[in-house]
Amino acid sequence: MKMIFRILLLISFISCISGSLVVNVTQTHYQAEQNHSITLEWTFTPKPDVSITSVYIYCQLVTDLRVSVLFHLHEGVEVSESQDQQFSGRVQFDRDKLREGRIRLQVSRLRTDDSGRYDCIIRTSDGWNMDVCRLNVTAVDQHKPQTTVNPEPENRGRTGLYAALGLFVCVCVLLFLLSYRLKLRT
Repeated sequence: MKMIFRILLLISFISCISGSLVVNVTQTHYQAEQNHSITLEWTFTPKPDVSITSVYIYCQLVTDLRVSVLFHLHEGVEVSESQDQQFSGRVQFDRDKLREGRIRLQVSRLRTDDSGRYDCIIRTSDGWNMDVCRLNVTAVDQHKPQTTVNPEPENRGRTGLYAALGLFVCVCVLLFLLSYRLKLRT
């Protein structure tokens, strides 16, 4: 049923006249680390008089193994039922930026299987268009030894070094003054 819905949705996008809508991705490649967050962004030129309810957005992750719905907006309403479980609760949509012609999707708690090609199809009264970006999520190396640095011993060492250096300079100045004073007396 879900696959039929997706196919019908894509056919409805494709059947629209392409028109003059231009969609651009703001960054073609993203690199992130597992468990971090990232914001994927696409832009389009909105008409000032166009209502947010006439904007349709369908963004998906495409990999060799599957196609997963990242985000779906229909008549100004998020359609969470079409979002894949993989992204459930991890995608935030910035509705305020939509009026500026920006689609910003923040994906949190990244996983390595979030890597792949992200297609975002946008349809307005000007037609439809899409653009693509890629995301590569690298795993955190669990076997890499964690080194914790305690700054206190290093700071104590530096403080001691500076104190010794200051004391040395003071002794040198004192010796210089004493020898200068002795020269004046003779």
